[in-house]
Amino acid sequence: MTYVKWTFRIVLWSALFAVAHYSLPQHDMVRVVNTYQERQDLGDWTRIFWAQPDDQSASLANRDVQFIQTIRKKTWLLGFYRTGGEETMVYRNEDTGWSWPFYFKFDTANLQTEADDLKSRKEDPEWAVMTHYGWRNELLSTFPNAVAIRPVDSPNVTVIPWFNIFFLIFVIIGFAFIRAAWRQFRERMIDPAVEDAEQGWDEVSDRIDEKRGRLRRWFRSWRSGR
Repeated sequence: MTYVKWTFRIVLWSALFAVAHYSLPQHDMVRVVNTYQERQDLGDWTRIFWAQPDDQSASLANRDVQFIQTIRKKTWLLGFYRTGGEETMVYRNEDTGWSWPFYFKFDTANLQTEADDLKSRKEDPEWAVMTHYGWRNELLSTFPNAVAIRPVDSPNVTVIPWFNIFFLIFVIIGFAFIRAAWRQFRERMIDPAVEDAEQGWDEVSDRIDEKRGRLRRWFRSWRSGR
């Protein structure tokens, strides 16, 4: 039973971590090299990795999607950038509308224009901070969705994810409050009810044992009388 409990907890927390990592905003230091538009097929299960900004998009088999090609600075843990470490990264640029995750993004055209304006060459780079959510997976052809882009003077700027910090603090406080409320509810309502039920069951068992003892004594006396 202990293994089942821990397995359930590991699976649950892993799923919650994956959802949070996919949905929460992330920040990359990038240099824009190109932007383009391409028609994408949405017929298989990977549709879940594409935005659904309106009702019509949910029923389409394919649609045109805008992309932003960049060179991204590689990062160490906690968001510190590696010296000289770079890699290619392609972002999709789709409106999220009113659907999940709730970024309420409606400015795809504006963001594409801003990315076009930030194009630069390796000899004269212009760096920018790309805010996005989602994952890049070459095998499944999934792309993170760009939410915002802003130019910076240096690629060594440290971006502090304030939203993620406050969101996680809020989640921890909320979880602690719910856990404390649940424990108080269990101590006041469930545990006494369980104790009463156990006590009642013990009383019923005692009565049954007492009646069985009487029946056995009567049966023995009846046999001895014969």
